[in-house]
Amino acid sequence: MDEKKNPSLANNREEEILEEFSDGVFAINNDWRIISFSKGAERITGYLAIDITGKNFNKVFKSKLDISKSLINDGLKHGRSLTNITFEIKNAENKSITISINATPLKDVKGNNIGLIVNFRDIEEVYKLHADLYTENTRLISILNSITDGVLTIDNEWRITSFNPAAERITGHKAENVMGKQCYEVMQSETCKTNCPLRKTMATKIPIYDYEIEIINSQGKIVPISANTALLIDEQDNIIGGVETFRDLSIFKKLTEELHEKYSYEKIIGKNKKMQKVYNFLETISPMNTTVLITGETGTGKELVARAIHHNSPRKHKPFVKIDCSAIPETLIESELFGYMKGAFTDARGDKPGKFQLADKGTIFLDEISNIPLSVQAKLLRVIEEQTFEPLGGVKTIRVDVRIIAATNLDLQKSIAQGTFRQDLYYRINVVPVTLPPLRTRSGDIPLLVKHFITVFNEKFGKAISQLSQDAMDVLIDYSWPGNVRQLEHAIEHAFIHCTGRTIHVHHLPDDVNHSNGVLKPTFMINKNPLLKMEQDVIIETLRQNKGNRRKTADALGISRITLWRKMKKHQITSE
Repeated sequence: MDEKKNPSLANNREEEILEEFSDGVFAINNDWRIISFSKGAERITGYLAIDITGKNFNKVFKSKLDISKSLINDGLKHGRSLTNITFEIKNAENKSITISINATPLKDVKGNNIGLIVNFRDIEEVYKLHADLYTENTRLISILNSITDGVLTIDNEWRITSFNPAAERITGHKAENVMGKQCYEVMQSETCKTNCPLRKTMATKIPIYDYEIEIINSQGKIVPISANTALLIDEQDNIIGGVETFRDLSIFKKLTEELHEKYSYEKIIGKNKKMQKVYNFLETISPMNTTVLITGETGTGKELVARAIHHNSPRKHKPFVKIDCSAIPETLIESELFGYMKGAFTDARGDKPGKFQLADKGTIFLDEISNIPLSVQAKLLRVIEEQTFEPLGGVKTIRVDVRIIAATNLDLQKSIAQGTFRQDLYYRINVVPVTLPPLRTRSGDIPLLVKHFITVFNEKFGKAISQLSQDAMDVLIDYSWPGNVRQLEHAIEHAFIHCTGRTIHVHHLPDDVNHSNGVLKPTFMINKNPLLKMEQDVIIETLRQNKGNRRKTADALGISRITLWRKMKKHQITSE
C-alpha cells in the first residue's frame, strides 16, 4: 500500500525506524507535548510510551532547562538543529540523570516546523560504556597476547594488521617489523604461493581448520604449523580482511617421532605388550647369524619382520632376496631356489643362478616355506646345514654364505603329521621362532597403525587428510580383521581414494569393514537382544569378579581395554 495514501502506515514505519536506535529518541510538538517515544527512550528513562505520549515533556521529566530551554524553544520556533545540549531530567524512579541531546526539526508536508525529533543518551551510561569497552578491549588484548597460538590478521591487500606475541615467538619476527608487510613475505611458505589456506578462505568465505604447512622462521629454519583461517567482517557484513591462527607443531612432531620410535621397530608398529616383546626379541637376534622362523596369520607383517632383521644385522649392506614359495609351481621351485645349468632341461639355453646364489653374503627370505614340495625339502635341508648345493643339471658344488629366514601362516606341526613337511627340516629352521599376534588381539594398536598409514598415503596421493572421525575409528577397532595389518592398510588406502576432505568418515571405509551397512551381520540373527543381554551380563559378572579392575577384566575376556571401555559405554556399565 502507498504510504502517501495511508498516513498511518508511514507513521508505523517511522516508529519502527525510531525503535531501531540504541539511543533514546522522542519527538515533541511546538507545545512540548510528546508525540513519539522509542524503545531506547523507555529503557533510559523507565517510562512507557503508552503512559506519557501526549503529555508535556517538562512536566513528565521535571526538567530544569534554564539556558537549554531557550535553545530548544529556538529550535522549535525557527526549525534549527541542535547539537550536544546537556541538561538534567528525572527518570521514572524520580532520580536525576544527565542527558545529552541532538535535535532535528520535524516538518509537515508543507515544510512548516511542527516540532523536534530529539536523539538523546544518558551521559553516565556512555561513560560507563566507554569504561566497559576500554576494560573489555584491554581484556581482549591481554587474552590475545597470552594465548599460545599465533594470531595474525590481514586487510584486503594482504597486509598484516596485527601480530600477537605467540606469532612473534613462533616466527621469530617482531610485530613492529612485520606490520604492513604482505603476509607471505613474513611466513615464507611454499604453500603461500600455491595453496594458501587464508587465500582460499578469502575467496570461498569458508573457514579452514587444522591445515598443516611449513613456514620459514627469522633464522631460516623450517617450522611445521597447523593453521586455522576465517574472515574479518565489519558491522555491514563487508569483508575487511582475514585472520589466521597457527600452532607450532615442532614439539608435537618430535613427540610423535619419539612415540613412533617407542612403539615401532623399523616399519613394524604396535604398543601392545606382545609387540613390545617382539621388538625386544628382534633387537637381540638381528645381529646374530642364526636361522629364524616367523609364524603368524596372513597379513600380520612377516616380511616386515624379516626385512627388519636383515636391516639390523651385519649383512644389511648385502642382498635381501625374497622368494614366495606359494607363488611358484612345484616344477619350477627347485630351479628358482638353486638355479640351473645350460641344457638341464629343454628351454635351459644358458646358466641361471638361483635365489640362494643371488643372496650370497646376504639374507634369503623363504616366505610360505610350507609350500615347498617334499622332493625339494631334502636339498633345502642340506643348504641350511652345509651352505652348499648343486644347480639343476650341474655337477659342481656351489658354496654360499646365506642367512635363512623362513615364514609360514600354517601350523607346521600339523603339516608334519599330515606328511607334507619334513620333521628334520622343521627342527632346522625353527632355531629361533618369532610369532606375530593377529591384529584382532591388539586392537589398541589400530590408532597407531592408522596414523602411520595416513602419513604414507598423504605422501602417495598428495592429500592432506589429518584424521579419522571417532565413528570411523570405532568401526575399525570393533572389526575382527581376518586379513590383519595388510587388510587395515588396504582399508585406509580405499578410504583415501573416496575421501575428498580432511577427515575420513565411516562411509569412506570399504563395505566389508563397515559394520553399519550390515554386510558382516549374521543373516540368521532375527533378534539380537538376547545376545546383547548376554554380553552385558558377562561384562558385569567379570567386572564383579575383578572388583571393577578394567585391565584385569579385559584380560579375562580376551579383549583390549579400549574394546572393553566401548562395550561398557554401549551397555551403560560403570566400574562400580
